[in-house]
Amino acid sequence: MPNTLQDIIKTKLDQKGWSYNDLARRGGISRSTVHHLATSPHLAQIPQHTTLEGLARGLGIPLAPLTRAAAQAAGIPLHPETTPHTTDPDMDILIAAVHQLAPTDRRHVTALVESLLHTHNTT
Repeated sequence: MPNTLQDIIKTKLDQKGWSYNDLARRGGISRSTVHHLATSPHLAQIPQHTTLEGLARGLGIPLAPLTRAAAQAAGIPLHPETTPHTTDPDMDILIAAVHQLAPTDRRHVTALVESLLHTHNTT
């Protein structure tokens, strides 16, 4: 069963009559990456931000819905009714992922963030 990311890519390619090569060239990403994202029903991880930017550029669509679709393909469901929406799609994914963690793991994430903020503020 195709995921939303696959649907977006396939629909746009069909609409424009493009191949994976066409999309890759327009987005400045590799053909193998386009093929992987278009054919993998489940992603092991969310693609890098630069990859998603290139894909969005190549498809001619906004980055936010593409990032949401990639997160869902990687098994991080974003539920708008329970996930506060920000203007940063990476933050939406982070918030949704943290919601899935056990309380003990959330405390570890909190400690890591506090440590990073402390390190950043002292430099």
